[in-house]
Amino acid sequence: MGEQEETPKVIGLLSALLQRAAEQNDLRRGRRPEKISVFHGLTRPTISVHSYLERIFMYANCSPSCYVVTLVYLDRFTQRQPALPINSFNVHRLLITSVMVSAKFMDDMYYNNAYYAKIGGITTTEMNFLEIDFLFGLGFHLNEPPRINRKICATARDLRTFLISRCSDWWYILHADDSN
Repeated sequence: MGEQEETPKVIGLLSALLQRAAEQNDLRRGRRPEKISVFHGLTRPTISVHSYLERIFMYANCSPSCYVVTLVYLDRFTQRQPALPINSFNVHRLLITSVMVSAKFMDDMYYNNAYYAKIGGITTTEMNFLEIDFLFGLGFHLNEPPRINRKICATARDLRTFLISRCSDWWYILHADDSN
């Protein structure tokens, strides 16, 4: 067999952003109204966000730009659904759903819902419900303006700038402790 493909930097950045957002929102639980949704698990998954995202990367064969679009979709979803902040009970389901939706929208070839469900460790029925709720949560707004699409295409070259300019809330969450 050939060498395993090296994990792109976007995977590390995305997992760090999501892990930090989940931790910050876990600390804020109870301070603001939160609704429970199909994305919430009964318990916190034992797999880390980083390991989960590496698993998705290993088996989903998505393009690196797909992961940047995943972040854009999650950012948009949380802005449109403020009562559903990313936390440790929903981050994994939101992540697999966002990756699947972005792969279907961005990539020429992608797998079916049953395959993504298997990658994510959930049932196909649950994956189907998650996809529907996610799309409604986004208002079916999947396309990005051309200026954002150009930035997404330049992912490998300028990911850090893209994250700062498009997802400043996420970026500040990630670097909130850097001043210490």
